[in-house]
Amino acid sequence: MIDIEFYMNTSAFRQYLEMGAVEEPLTDPVKVFDWLEAQRSRRPVVFNIESTNACNMSCPFCPRTTQMTRPVKTMSRDVFARVAEQLDPHPAGLWQKWCEYAAKRYGVPQDEQSENAFFLYVIAQAVTLHGYGDPMLDPHISDYVGMLTARGVPTYFSCNPANIQLWRTQNVMDAGLGWLKYSIDSIKDPARGIDQFDRDFRNIMNVLDEKAKAGYKTKIVVTMIDLGRPEQALEYEGLIKAFEGTGVYLYSKSLDQAWMQGSEPPKSIHWREPCQMPWSSMTIKSDGKAASCQEDFNNEIILGDVMEQSLEEIWNGEAYRLLRRAHLQNTPGLRCTDGRCDMQVIGRMLT
Repeated sequence: MIDIEFYMNTSAFRQYLEMGAVEEPLTDPVKVFDWLEAQRSRRPVVFNIESTNACNMSCPFCPRTTQMTRPVKTMSRDVFARVAEQLDPHPAGLWQKWCEYAAKRYGVPQDEQSENAFFLYVIAQAVTLHGYGDPMLDPHISDYVGMLTARGVPTYFSCNPANIQLWRTQNVMDAGLGWLKYSIDSIKDPARGIDQFDRDFRNIMNVLDEKAKAGYKTKIVVTMIDLGRPEQALEYEGLIKAFEGTGVYLYSKSLDQAWMQGSEPPKSIHWREPCQMPWSSMTIKSDGKAASCQEDFNNEIILGDVMEQSLEEIWNGEAYRLLRRAHLQNTPGLRCTDGRCDMQVIGRMLT
């Protein structure tokens, strides 16, 4: 989830930043800080809860494989329950206002299947239950989905189709999971080191069959990660053909952490606009710590501990205040400002 009201209220400001056309008084970091403080909610919105950072894959393009040094940990039930009891869905009226805004502002209809549509209409409303691990390796993931479903909070997570166990997938769908995404790199080449497309395709089709038989409402999503290989356009066409008529939500996804590969930053909405994460959403990692955002794979910027403070105390606390000021001042020495993120901080765009 993101704070969609904050996102709408600051829309014109972000557009001015992108055009380099910000005028006084919103060029002074101190004044911008005060203005953004007035726009943000005092009640936090949680973007994602990383229930585990365990993963049995070694994808060469993932920072978990090449750069993550923090210990592998699966979140305790007490920690998840404590977070879940503090969450609520977007009010229906506000969500309708957001859908109208998103369609008008970005020209992306709600029924489109694309990376931008997925961000605007799925990620914006659902708590993401993955981080730098595969949620299907967490034995309690269906219970966690159920906790949030009981509160009316939509849920989504991405996992590896190699880890499909039909009975566990049935459990998360039965618990009310909103969107279940499987990422595929190639229909020919073993980009993850495993030649597995045929097996993955059969596994996903089995999930679709079970979904249809049981009448589960979970939307099955299949993405192909854009690794910049010249033959990927043809492979993506093959992926579309393979899943034609199955009802899956299919789109091509930008590579996260493009800075690691020396690639150009993605041009999708989420990455193109200035970073608003310190004002719009929280990330809770598998150890129960609130980190700067979902991209902080090594938990370099810790803002609080959910077992010691409420989410509201963390969100309105001094650590968050300092992070927001650092973004606006483009403070050096942070992963946000030293070239290890594909987003631009607002402070860099003010100067």
